[in-house]
Amino acid sequence: MKTPSTLSARDLRRAIATYGELLRSHREVINRLNVYPVPDGDTGTNMGLTIESVSNALAALDQNAPMGDVAKAIAHGSLMGARGNSGVILSQLLRGLVAKFPPSSDVSPHQLAEALVHADVLARQAVVRPVEGTILSVARAGAEGAVGHDDSLIALVRGARDAAKEALAKTPDQLAVLKQAGVVDSGGAGLVLFFDALCFALGNDELPVAPSVDSIVVHVHEELRDDSALADLRYEVMYFLDADDTKMHAFREVWAGIGDSIVVVGGDGLYNCHIHTNDVGAAIEASLDAGRPRDIRVTDLADQVIEERWVREATMESGEETSEPAPTTAVVAVVVGEGIGRIFHSLGARQLVLGGQSMNPSTADLVKAVQATGSSQVVVLPNNKNVRPAAEQVAGLVDQTVKVVATSSIVEGFAALLAYDPDASAEQNAAAMRASACNVVAGEVTQAVRDVTTDVGEVHEGDWIGLGASGVLSVADSIAGASNQLLATLVRPEHELLTIIEGDGSSPANTRRVTEFLAEEYPQISVEVHHGGQPLYPYYFGLE
Repeated sequence: MKTPSTLSARDLRRAIATYGELLRSHREVINRLNVYPVPDGDTGTNMGLTIESVSNALAALDQNAPMGDVAKAIAHGSLMGARGNSGVILSQLLRGLVAKFPPSSDVSPHQLAEALVHADVLARQAVVRPVEGTILSVARAGAEGAVGHDDSLIALVRGARDAAKEALAKTPDQLAVLKQAGVVDSGGAGLVLFFDALCFALGNDELPVAPSVDSIVVHVHEELRDDSALADLRYEVMYFLDADDTKMHAFREVWAGIGDSIVVVGGDGLYNCHIHTNDVGAAIEASLDAGRPRDIRVTDLADQVIEERWVREATMESGEETSEPAPTTAVVAVVVGEGIGRIFHSLGARQLVLGGQSMNPSTADLVKAVQATGSSQVVVLPNNKNVRPAAEQVAGLVDQTVKVVATSSIVEGFAALLAYDPDASAEQNAAAMRASACNVVAGEVTQAVRDVTTDVGEVHEGDWIGLGASGVLSVADSIAGASNQLLATLVRPEHELLTIIEGDGSSPANTRRVTEFLAEEYPQISVEVHHGGQPLYPYYFGLE
């Protein structure tokens, strides 16, 4: 392979494609570098999905598209697809990089070096409180490593890569939480792969192979205390903001007072905004003074779990027309797992949309399902608090009457459907279904993927944990142990019925241990068992 002296549009597209492949192969390793015990979909997944959006934008171009068109696709695709703190910062880095590329010619080494510096500057401007020891430190090191190599493109990208790797290795010395955990920064690890992809595309350098996930050991046995007012921020709020550019400085000032991990990227009237905060209402209201927010996503950081596998692999289709006569009011439900989908269908849901906690369906997905019902009135069951913002937007985008019953879990959705009357109006159904859903107390069991300290004690990788609305409520070395401890915490004298939904990892033996425990300790409670097939969570529980 002849080493190019300039970066062409084709080279850039090859680098982006390679970067996407690297993020896919390293996703679980990068995710492991985080320090919450629930299997979650944050850094590796968010960066991967951001680049996937870029790849989709590039796929719409002609293979011989000029640099200007490629740059615009990268900038727009990354802005629209950015997810989470790491994805939004990555978006700004990419937008800053391609903003300096000439529209109709190749990129010279000097221009690429300037572009890397510009990307670093813009990324830091987007973060209200830049912190060293993060992806920002790695980006700056990459830009500085490119300096002095204007005479050789391959020497430039290798210099950037090597400097970025060196900076990544130093991140534990810059952030106490990384040093305590014994890991490097996850976002920085994801960014280094971009420089690896550039070196492969331009010099055919060997690509890194992802290490075994089991080789990544995270040591967290003490909870670091932060006495600042911004410690323990619970919610991640993200949205697109159509805004007057002149009002964005004031917007950032407002956000600076209510949260942290603030990243605002974009320009020319469109911004992608990200914040961690305890005041969701204020985070959204601030946007109204600057413009109009859309695609609002709110994630409970204490309960963020990934359902990417079943979203990617599920064979169930949503939004398809059905031959059955349309009822007066139809139900659209967001579901996880094929078995759960069958149960929702059996209870009367007409259309199903695949989605959940961190793999939220889009408003467009929900609109398609609502329109496919064929009914003039529709009730939507989001079955997750993160899906509710998208569901609330549907009514303004369709001709049908749409009511949202704000269910936060699958078991609440089940309870809501028990009150569903296909011949009643949407408004009547929504009132009855809300009342039914409110009678449910939800819980779930999953396996910890890393060590952490919780209110109920130390959690170690591999432990089974029971989760309720307030977080981790039980810890045990077995599924049944965690389940029974969780139920002992949740059950109240007024409860009469427990619905058990079996997922991956459940077994007849474990289910029997749970039902026997209930029969002995809470004989007044009747039990219903359903097979849901949900991943990661052997059991969902719903107490009524």
